[in-house]
Amino acid sequence: MNKYIFSLLVIVSFQTINGQNKIFTKQDSLRGSITPERAWWDLTYYHLDISVDPSTKSIEGKNTVHYRVIEPNSVLQIDLQAPLAITKVTQNGEELSVDLQGNAHFISLKKDQKKGSLQSLDVYYEGQPKEAIRAPWDGGFSWKKDDNGNDFVATSCQGLGASVWWPNKDHMYDEVDSMLISVRVPKALMEVSNGQLRSIEDHKDGTKTYHWFVNNPINNYGVNVNIGDYVHFSEDYNGENGILKMDYYVLKDNLEKAKEQFKDAPRMMEAFEHWFGPYPFYEDGYKLVEVPYLGMEHQSSVTYGNGFENGYLGRDLSGTGWGLKFDFIIIHESAHEWFANNITYKDMADMWIHESFTAYAESIFVEYFYGKKAGAVYIIGTRRGIQNDAPIIGPYKVNQSGSGDMYYKGANMLHTLRQWINNDDQWRQILRGLNETFYHQTVTTEQIENYISKTSGIDLSAFFNQYLRDVRIPTLEYKIKDQQLKYRWINTVKGFEMPIRVAINGKELWLYPKADWSMMNIKGDDLLIDVDSYVKSKKL
Repeated sequence: MNKYIFSLLVIVSFQTINGQNKIFTKQDSLRGSITPERAWWDLTYYHLDISVDPSTKSIEGKNTVHYRVIEPNSVLQIDLQAPLAITKVTQNGEELSVDLQGNAHFISLKKDQKKGSLQSLDVYYEGQPKEAIRAPWDGGFSWKKDDNGNDFVATSCQGLGASVWWPNKDHMYDEVDSMLISVRVPKALMEVSNGQLRSIEDHKDGTKTYHWFVNNPINNYGVNVNIGDYVHFSEDYNGENGILKMDYYVLKDNLEKAKEQFKDAPRMMEAFEHWFGPYPFYEDGYKLVEVPYLGMEHQSSVTYGNGFENGYLGRDLSGTGWGLKFDFIIIHESAHEWFANNITYKDMADMWIHESFTAYAESIFVEYFYGKKAGAVYIIGTRRGIQNDAPIIGPYKVNQSGSGDMYYKGANMLHTLRQWINNDDQWRQILRGLNETFYHQTVTTEQIENYISKTSGIDLSAFFNQYLRDVRIPTLEYKIKDQQLKYRWINTVKGFEMPIRVAINGKELWLYPKADWSMMNIKGDDLLIDVDSYVKSKKL
C-alpha cells in the first residue's frame, strides 16, 4: 500500500453508535457528504449499458452520465467500489484522467463547463462485483441457481451504495431525473429492471439485451438487475390516477403459487392509495419480481423472496396473529414506493423517514382491511422488538444510519402522534400531504418535522427530539392520595409536553403533564394509561 492510498484511511472522527465508539474515515466522508466535486453538477439522465455473465460472475459496460452545470468546475466525482474498476472515462470523444481515492474517482474535465450547460460523459468499467453474503443487508450481487439449475441473479445495495455494482453519483441528495437500463444476458434467461420494458434486442452470440426505461426520478439504490428463468403475468389496477399496470415476474415452477400469493399486491395498492395518496410512479408501472433473497424496495421493481407465505418468512413479527393476515414483504417493501422512493432521505442518517413510515404502514394496512383495533393491536405488538439502544437518527455526512429502532420505535412514535392529534381524518391528510408536498423529492428530517408540526397545528419539536434523538421513553410519574392525583413527565428532553389519555376507575380523560408536578382532584385510585401511546408509567 503506497503512502498516498494509506493517507485516505486515517481517522477523521469518532462518534458513538449503538453505545460504542465508531471510527469514521475520509472514505466515509467522501461517500457520505456532498463534496465540492459533487455539488457543482446536477444529474439529469443515466444510460446504464452493461453485460452480465453469470458463468464468470462478472459484468462490464458503461454508464453515460448526463448533467447540468450549476457552477463551473473542472473536477467531477464518480463512485465505484472495488473490486470493480473504471477502465476509461471519455467526454466528447476525449479520454480523461482519473484520480482514484479509494471508492471515489475524481475526473479531470478538459471541456469548459459553462453554467447552465448540459454535458455528458461515458464511464467504462468491468470486473467481478462484490458478492452479497447475506442479501439484502450486506448488498452486492447474488449469484444463485434455481431448483432446475438455471442461473438466478439479482442485485441489492441499500446502505452499501449502488456504486457496489455500477458507477454513479452515489449520494442520495441528487436523484437522476430519468434513466435507461440496458442489460445483456444469456438468451435462455430473462432480465427485469425498473420502469417499462422498451425493447428486447437479440444478438448472434446467444445473448439478449433488455432495455428498460424509467420515466421518473429514481434513487441510486432503487436501480436493480434481476436475471432468471422467469415467467410473467399481469393485471390492470384501477387506481386514483387511472389504470396502473401491475406486472409479476416469478420462476416458472412458482407460477401458480405466485398467482395466489400476489393477490396481496392489489390489496396493498388499495390500502396505501387510501392512506398515502396515488401510487407515485404510474408511468413506470408496478412490478413484483422474485429474487433469491428476502426482498427490497427497488422503485417500480419491488423484489420478493418471502417463500409465497404470509408473515415474515412465515412468522408474525407482532406476535398478535395479525401479522399472518398478509405477506410481509409485499406490504412492507411496496410501502417504500411512497416512503423511500417518492419521499427519499438526503442523508442516510435520516433513514427513519423510509423505515418508520413503512413499518407504520404495516399496521394501517391491517386497519384498512380488518379494523382500527386490529391495526392498533398489531403495532403495539411490534414494541417487543424495540431495543432503545441508540437514537433513531444517525450521524450525518458519513453514510451511517441510526438504530434499528427506526422501524418499530419509529412506527410507534407515529402511532403515538396519531393519538395526540386525535383526528383520524386530519392524520390521513397529513400522510397524503407528505407525499404530495414532497413528491419525487429528497428531504431532511427537519422538513418532515416542520411539515407535520405546521399541518397539525402543534409544535412537535420536543416530541421528535424525544423519540428520534433520545433513547429514553417518556414516563408518566404519578401518585394518588386522598382523592388527589399528582403527575408529571420524567425521562424526557427539555420542553417535552404531550397530552396523554388515561382512565381513572374506568372513566376516560386527558391529562396534560409537564416536567413539573400537576395536580387534580379525582374520584378513584386506579389509573390506566392508554396503551396506544408509546410511554411508560411509574406509580409512587
